[in-house]
Amino acid sequence: MAEFDGYADHYAEALQQGLKYSGEDATHFARARVQWLARRLEELQFAPRSLLDFGCGTGASAPYFLSLLNVIEVTGVDVSRRLLENARRLHGSTGATFALQSDYEPAGQVDIAFCNGVFHHVRPPERPEAMDYVSRSLRSGGLFAFWENNPWNPGTRFVMSRIPFDRGAITISPPDARRLLRDAGFEIVLTDHLFFFPRMLRLLRPLERWLAAIPLGAQYLVLARKK
Repeated sequence: MAEFDGYADHYAEALQQGLKYSGEDATHFARARVQWLARRLEELQFAPRSLLDFGCGTGASAPYFLSLLNVIEVTGVDVSRRLLENARRLHGSTGATFALQSDYEPAGQVDIAFCNGVFHHVRPPERPEAMDYVSRSLRSGGLFAFWENNPWNPGTRFVMSRIPFDRGAITISPPDARRLLRDAGFEIVLTDHLFFFPRMLRLLRPLERWLAAIPLGAQYLVLARKK
């Protein structure tokens, strides 16, 4: 995934080439994912204090982890040095630090791990190793919030085809994601589907809470617990 170094200077612009068809930008989706996760964690009475952002990119979600999840320590890891440079410049703080994946040593101490749209960039033979890295980072009973693009949504496939670094990515269906997590020793807590309505239909978005079980949202969340 070090090919993302080539997008470091125009990462947001490249991403927006696809997201523009939804009528929204990356900030909208980053905030909405964390808001949704915060609600689910509250229902589970799970209050994390430390978070690992696996494949953090430019670190755009870090402010939402700190403000919406109320964690006090965010560690973002990625394989792209140049994206991490941007993450430190834009979002580095006493609560948020960023490191190369190879420099961060999993120690089984993190309360919750998070990833978004990372595993479709990981070659299938390498996915178990990446999953193990996350598992080794988590404490016993810690949670993994696994967000991915839903290949069963036609809009998702269209958007990905317009984003330069997503072309040719190997998508993961919700059942395949759950299988990957179970094989890594995780227990599935829930699966939710989100982002059914583009901006032009935003008045319908309150319905998404009741549509989450329908596997047609543009993205999905599998929340899993380390046994």
